[in-house]
Amino acid sequence: MRSDARRNRERILAVALAELTRSADTPLSAIAKKAGVGQGTFYRNFHHREALIVEIHRHEVRQVTDAAAQLLATRPPDRALREWTDRLARFAMAKACLTEALRTTTTTPRGVLTRLDHGPLSSAVAVLLRTNEEAGTIRPGVTPDDFLLAVAGLWHLDRHGDWQVHARRLLDLVTDGLRVGAPGPDTPARED
Repeated sequence: MRSDARRNRERILAVALAELTRSADTPLSAIAKKAGVGQGTFYRNFHHREALIVEIHRHEVRQVTDAAAQLLATRPPDRALREWTDRLARFAMAKACLTEALRTTTTTPRGVLTRLDHGPLSSAVAVLLRTNEEAGTIRPGVTPDDFLLAVAGLWHLDRHGDWQVHARRLLDLVTDGLRVGAPGPDTPARED
């Protein structure tokens, strides 16, 4: 893809996420106009509303999963995990908006977005948990499924309310729970 075409596509995705977050039924023509692209450019990239929504979701999944490695490269493991959970909360709110926007279409099966993100999110969580377990900052034996079940409340927060406060409290509780039984940074993790 040419660099200008890639920039157009990225701009469309960014504008579409912002607009669909504000209103699930934002017209595609309004998204194209705000992104500064013509209808032809827009429809070359996204043939219909469903394709746009699914691609935004894929893009957001990539962003949140890539953030795990980026944070681990620049932060201590426990800090990387906590900051990543904040990013996961923002992803959960975006996903709620995209799910609502997807409901306005008629041909997409329910749950398609969840099927697209479970594997990549589990992989990112696995890396974060393994690194923290090796560092002794979390209790041994926590699986990605354990973690995702523990933070499942993120997907039930009211995105129209004060979700940031509730997300922070939930994630602080989960983080504190992961620390209980941690051997500490100077103690090797026990092998079960």
